[in-house]
Parts: sequence; structure tokens; C-alpha cells
Amino acid sequence: MIVVLSGGVGAAKFLQGLVKAVDEKEVVAVVNTGDDWYLHGLKICPDLDTITYTLSGQVNTEMGWGRKDETWNAMESLERLGGETWFRLGDRDLATHLFRTQRMHSGATLDVITKEISKAFSIGCTILPMTNDTVSTKVQVENKSEFLDFQEYFVKLRAEPRVSKVVYQGSESASVLKEAMDALLNADQIIIAPSNPILSIEPILSLSGIKECLFEKRDKVVAISPIVKGKALKGPADKIMAELGLEASVLGVAKRYFEFAKYLVIDNSDSEYSDEIKRSSMEPVVLDTIMTTPDVAAGLAKEITSLMNINQIQTS
Repeated sequence: MIVVLSGGVGAAKFLQGLVKAVDEKEVVAVVNTGDDWYLHGLKICPDLDTITYTLSGQVNTEMGWGRKDETWNAMESLERLGGETWFRLGDRDLATHLFRTQRMHSGATLDVITKEISKAFSIGCTILPMTNDTVSTKVQVENKSEFLDFQEYFVKLRAEPRVSKVVYQGSESASVLKEAMDALLNADQIIIAPSNPILSIEPILSLSGIKECLFEKRDKVVAISPIVKGKALKGPADKIMAELGLEASVLGVAKRYFEFAKYLVIDNSDSEYSDEIKRSSMEPVVLDTIMTTPDVAAGLAKEITSLMNINQIQTS
């Protein structure tokens, strides 16, 4: 079994390649829910949905989120009424949030609902929320005392204000989903996807028991850097790392993960940092990490799974 700690777009692209490289039934994605929130009375789970839409071939590839062949009638009508439309929800995407919210009101838990949605989208691997409890990523920006909801910072403010602090509200009392922890404990390999270390991966790591499990299984843990030549391939990872006093490079990523990940996958263009990564007690793995197509992502996944000699679950 291969478990992937996952955020949004970067993780979705990698998972799309991974399920081409190995038996998809052996893949478990444990997904960040710190970005989840309510809008218009609807429960919205951006990372879960981006992964679902990508794996099902339904994602809007130009935007990296939402559904392809989308229409915007609801948003246009809402705008005419004077409602908030800065967080765009297409008509097809709205159906997912309506279903999830209705099921939650009927008493279903997020993991059960996620499985129902996965089945409806014919997803072959297992997608799990990191927890059924509420954990909310909050962002404090420079010269402001209050914390913003992640989506307000990321979408409404376009991640432009300088970040001074990030917290994961509720993580101290939230419980890791049991199925997710069992998967981690029994994993042949654990992969930290090329997602934002602060906004996508740290919310998962903030849950009690996750880091302890990774410490115990360190020799089987592989992290993929989302930073290439000092820049994030998607999103504000480099900007936020720098603003929080962290080095926005593969070396900064190594400092985040070296205690519980043996390997760090870096792009060919960052090979010059290999010796410094070795000095951080990680083993650098230099590959082409820019996933321009699902086939390129599959090639990356094959190289990474070969580190553990996971031949028994390779597809033909």
C-alpha cells in the first residue's frame, strides 16, 4: 500500500500519475481539510474536490480547480442579487457541495460522504479526509491582529498580503481519521506530495499521532519538493515560506521534513543542492518533477515507488 499525504493541485497531478504507475487499489490519499469552509451555507472541501475531479478526468485543467465544461449561471444570478461571488462556484461544482452538505445534515461523516462522491466519480483509489473533525487553517497578515480564513486570504486577497503567522485551529483536539492512521501504519511507502508545506501538508502533520508515525517509518517516507529553482510551481508556497523566515528552496523543504522523511525528491534543475541535502540527513533523489502531463507524472511515480522496490503492486 502507498499512502500519499496530499494537498490540492500538486498532489492531484501526482496521484493522477501514481494510479497509472501502480495498482490504483493500493493507493490511499490522505487529504488536507484545513482549507475546508462554509460558503452560502454549503460545506466546501477544495482539496478533496480537486483530487476527485482530477482523478476522474473532470477537472478544469486551465484553472487547476473546479469542473471542466463548467457553466456559471448561479454565480451570475447571485451577482445580480448583490451576493458575494469572489469565491467562484460553477454550476456543476455546486452539485458536489449541495450533495455533501445535505448528507452532513442527515448525519453522515465526511469520510463516508467522500467515499460516496468517489464512487459516483468512479475513483479507483481510496481518498480519505485527514479527519472528520473541524481543523481550520487561519492566516494572520502583517499589521493585522485578527486571523483570516484561508480562503479569504488565498482567493479574495489573492495571497497578496505579507503573512506573519499561520495556525491550524482545532488541530489540538481533532482526531486523525482511524482509516487514515491504519493506512499509514501499514504502508509500504508514504509519499509527501509536492504540495505547499505550510498550507497543505502541515495541517495534516499537526494532528496528534501523524508525525510520530512518520518518525517510526522514516525509511519508507519520501517527500517531493514543491519548490523548483526557488519558485513554487503552483500557489504561494515560496512566498509564504520566505515571509515566515524559512528558506524558499529545496533546502528549506529539507529542513521541514528531514526528521521524518528519508528521501527528498528534487528537480534536475536543483541537483546542485544534493550535497547540502545529504548533510541534512536526507537522501536526495534527482528527477524530472515538473508534471506537464499525466504520463510524465506516471514516470515520476514509477521512479519514486522503485525506491522501496514496490514491484508487487506495479501495473503491467
